[in-house]
Amino acid sequence: MRHANDPHIRPEGISPHALGNDTLLHELEQLHRTRHETFLYGSEEALKRHTLRTGELEAEYLHRFPTRQVTAARTRAGARAREAAARVESLPE
Repeated sequence: MRHANDPHIRPEGISPHALGNDTLLHELEQLHRTRHETFLYGSEEALKRHTLRTGELEAEYLHRFPTRQVTAARTRAGARAREAAARVESLPE
């Protein structure tokens, strides 16, 4: 358990630098999961805080894992290939 005077504990949450890898990933998953609801129904302050926290955690993740796996389908070339395949599929036979 962390002590209240721990410099890593801030009003806006634990510093991303102080989180273990598993906790960092869990926090990112939670924020991504709740983004749409916060965007639609959260107050301006809640949306601002959500955006800032997401940015902090994503920046920390990218710092720790600069060579993370990138799926080919998530690139521009992959998107173009999906679009081309969809066009071909939609052509009448």
